[in-house]
Amino acid sequence: MMQIRGKRTNRSNGLRADRGAAEVEFVLSILTVLFVMFWTWEVVMAVYTYSVIADAAREGVRYAIVHGSKNSNCSGPVPAGFTACPDPSGANVTAVVRDYASYSFHDISAIVINVTYDTYNASPGRVQVAVTYNFIPYTAFPFHPRLKATAVGRIAN
Repeated sequence: MMQIRGKRTNRSNGLRADRGAAEVEFVLSILTVLFVMFWTWEVVMAVYTYSVIADAAREGVRYAIVHGSKNSNCSGPVPAGFTACPDPSGANVTAVVRDYASYSFHDISAIVINVTYDTYNASPGRVQVAVTYNFIPYTAFPFHPRLKATAVGRIAN
């Protein structure tokens, strides 16, 4: 026991009041750090997935503009007077988009691809490829954003 300015105190009483504070602070700190790390991981993966589907849409447009009505392996609806196209529905464009999007870390079975031509797949018409994907988080992230990317190009061939 020691006496400070007329008061008697016990040094051990002051230490007992702080016992366990370090453990509580550590648990609160580590929970905060883990939350931020997992949230950052989800945001990074959502941005990555958006980048992949946007690139897949651009890849589909590239395929469509090269495989116009004058191409022997054309894709899309042809105008009157042109030879019949082996892929009038644009399924080859959709297949190219699915193939490119398969390089993502996600299951792309739920991806929605819409290929739209102005009227025909002849020059100088345009083609638009829209890709929509409902992002499925890796963790119990409460948000499920719908990612949508669109690419447009003018048919060259």
